[in-house]
Amino acid sequence: MEKLKQTLGMISALDQEAMTKTRSRVDSLIKPPGSLGRLEDLAVQLAGITKKTYPSVDNKVVIVMSADHGVYQEKVTPNPQVVTAIQTPNFAKGVTGVCAFAKQAGAEVIIVDIGVAVDIDHPGVLQRKIRYGTSNMAEGPAMSREEAIRALEIGIEVAEEQIKTGKNLIGTGEMGIGNTTPSAAIVAVMGNYDPFEVVGIGAGLAADQLDHKANVIRKAISQNQPNPHDPIDVLSKVGGFEIGGMAGTMLAAAAHGVPVVVDGFISTAAAIIACAIEPKVKDYLIPSHCSAEKGGKTALDLIGLQPMFDMGMRLGEGSGAAIAFNIVEAATYMVKEMITFEEAGIAL
Repeated sequence: MEKLKQTLGMISALDQEAMTKTRSRVDSLIKPPGSLGRLEDLAVQLAGITKKTYPSVDNKVVIVMSADHGVYQEKVTPNPQVVTAIQTPNFAKGVTGVCAFAKQAGAEVIIVDIGVAVDIDHPGVLQRKIRYGTSNMAEGPAMSREEAIRALEIGIEVAEEQIKTGKNLIGTGEMGIGNTTPSAAIVAVMGNYDPFEVVGIGAGLAADQLDHKANVIRKAISQNQPNPHDPIDVLSKVGGFEIGGMAGTMLAAAAHGVPVVVDGFISTAAAIIACAIEPKVKDYLIPSHCSAEKGGKTALDLIGLQPMFDMGMRLGEGSGAAIAFNIVEAATYMVKEMITFEEAGIAL
């Protein structure tokens, strides 16, 4: 708990002076005012996060948290749970979807076993296992409060390790069969939605099984009574270890002035937890895409984030974040590489 408290105490508001200076430069660049749209706002946000008029995000990493879920027992997904264990080493091998996009963006991928149901024997997988998957949230809390805090702190620790190596742009990713169920549960609790409003097909659940998935979430909420005013309570009762890890990553990045690119539905559920723990975190988050998962837009709306693109993606892994890295870095090149009207010798 001490690590979490220390991190929260380090999170401050964005640097207004840097933002003002960058906004002034962006408004003076040799282009029609506002013609680069949200890219201009993104450049200003990056200045506020990094406290630099000319921010750089040239050392990028996607941190992928991998864990299993006891709620798998409720048949909320058609895929075997062993897929989590099979896929986790593939991130270290560089052959998953997010790895392909990260290579194109010049980013590293770090994979963390924070709660896979079996031991993962691969030197490229960071071993931070809390235990072998969460408990079945339909029968009781997914984890203890202490385990929820540990998940957050593992996310903080892993992010800080990356920041110490010079990483200046972080993307959040995850792996965990069944993890759209706890994500939908978090959104339902924090937004006071009926689970059916935010439950989707995940990795390929048949549409006629969505009622069952929603009913499992209703049962979990009824059984555990998560408190929407206590995000750690929500995480512990209906969340997942990888969701807590991603939320911790966001907290650490905010504490150290590093922008975080949020992936899809599951990452957004983690962002909801992080922002509820410390509302200032929102200003450090950059949403990548609107997930095709049914609750994707609702989750983003819940914390007031507007995605950069919508391509019907729902892979997860951090894939959307890796693609968005290119857009984020483009904003910094706009500030550094374009000249102003004055520098061009044009008087307005």
